[in-house]
Amino acid sequence: MPSRPVVTRFAPSPTGFLHIGGARTALFNQLYARHTGGTFLLRIEDTDRQRSTEPAVAAIFEGLSWLGVTPDAEPVFQHSRADRHREAVMDLLAAGHAYRCYMTVEELEIERERARAEGRAIRSVWRDRTSNSPDAPHVIRFRGPLEGETVINDLVKGRIVYQNIELDDLVLLRTDGAPTYNLAVVVDDHDMGVTHVIRGDDHVNNAARQTLIYQAFGWEVPAMGHIPLIHGPDGAKLSKRHGAQAVGEFADMGYLPEAMRNYLARLGWGHGDDEIFSDAQAVEWFDVADVVRSPARLDWAKLAFINAHYIKLADNERLAALVSDVLIHRGEKPHADLSARLPDLIGLLKEGAKTTLDIADSLGFIAKTRPLALDAKTAGLLTDETRARLARLGQSLAKVEFTRESLEPAIRAFSESEGVGIGKFGQALRGVMSGGSPAPDLATTLASLGKDEALGRLNDALGLSS
Repeated sequence: MPSRPVVTRFAPSPTGFLHIGGARTALFNQLYARHTGGTFLLRIEDTDRQRSTEPAVAAIFEGLSWLGVTPDAEPVFQHSRADRHREAVMDLLAAGHAYRCYMTVEELEIERERARAEGRAIRSVWRDRTSNSPDAPHVIRFRGPLEGETVINDLVKGRIVYQNIELDDLVLLRTDGAPTYNLAVVVDDHDMGVTHVIRGDDHVNNAARQTLIYQAFGWEVPAMGHIPLIHGPDGAKLSKRHGAQAVGEFADMGYLPEAMRNYLARLGWGHGDDEIFSDAQAVEWFDVADVVRSPARLDWAKLAFINAHYIKLADNERLAALVSDVLIHRGEKPHADLSARLPDLIGLLKEGAKTTLDIADSLGFIAKTRPLALDAKTAGLLTDETRARLARLGQSLAKVEFTRESLEPAIRAFSESEGVGIGKFGQALRGVMSGGSPAPDLATTLASLGKDEALGRLNDALGLSS
């Protein structure tokens, strides 16, 4: 257990949607904070004012809220702390850990080419010169050590060693006085009391530079853990061709937030062979030290399996509201009678559903109005023999309570009394009930329609009076 209270943070840049990888990073930070009895914070890294947008900020908040990953304090907006960042750079300057660099763009390019040819990091000629006037255009660079090494004991990747001579003197303040990413991150993490920096391994190259800045300030360096990226099912970097990338897209595809939390936690971390676990179990079991070093792969089949589990557990009223939203979005606003019956129907239809879209799809046959137009396949199945058999079935079912529990044995008993398998009339009955639309098993289909509607559809198809 850590020696001081754990503080983790999720620090996205608001330049686009909340990516599934970012959502997992946020979740891991929250889980570790909860596991250790610590605090989970959110910082919006919006110092790049040209690329940061209000819609992107809103998308981050909405995505985290939907996922159920919420910080323990109000979010911090990095751009509002620019004065504090500049103040910190002045402290480094005064202590000799930074210097004013007056290299022109052309001079910098020449030095970059020379450094590349010599296989070393960029070094400014102003590193050991007396500074010009502070009023002349310049940047402020970090004066990094030229000897020794910087070691990162990464919580995920293990020991990583950087030779200091290979680390360039990064810019801390730009010519316009704007603080740069690595400087702002260090100052903000320190001021927010962050003890553990858990982030994607696309940031691993920043770890050494940020560690040197911490040491220059004389601040304690937080523990760092860099999580491998999420790849597509084919092992390639996740992209649009693999399906959804944004958290909001998973919501639109009919996945439940509790299922996504369970699934994301399992992407790169696990507790034995447990595939499904509660939020409380995830908090109890999670440790960043158990995150695997290799990239995780998005597995749609496993996500569907987990989501189906949570759909079965979900409250029918809640699912009814979600399914109703799906129907409305499709332009299929359910009529009053269907809306009233929706929770009960959900209870019948959710068993085989993998997403809320599946449930919405399965409602299509219920919303149809009589008389249904039969599809060609069903019409072809209605031979004279089948018509007579379905008429006898209708008479038999008229005496049965229209619940799935009563209808299943009733259909089997009728099949036995006729001396034929259910397949001899089941397909035709399904077509008559659904009009060719997707529908669940026979008992569920009949129970979903209710006795009056189901027998009415049967009589319509057979040309009988209801």
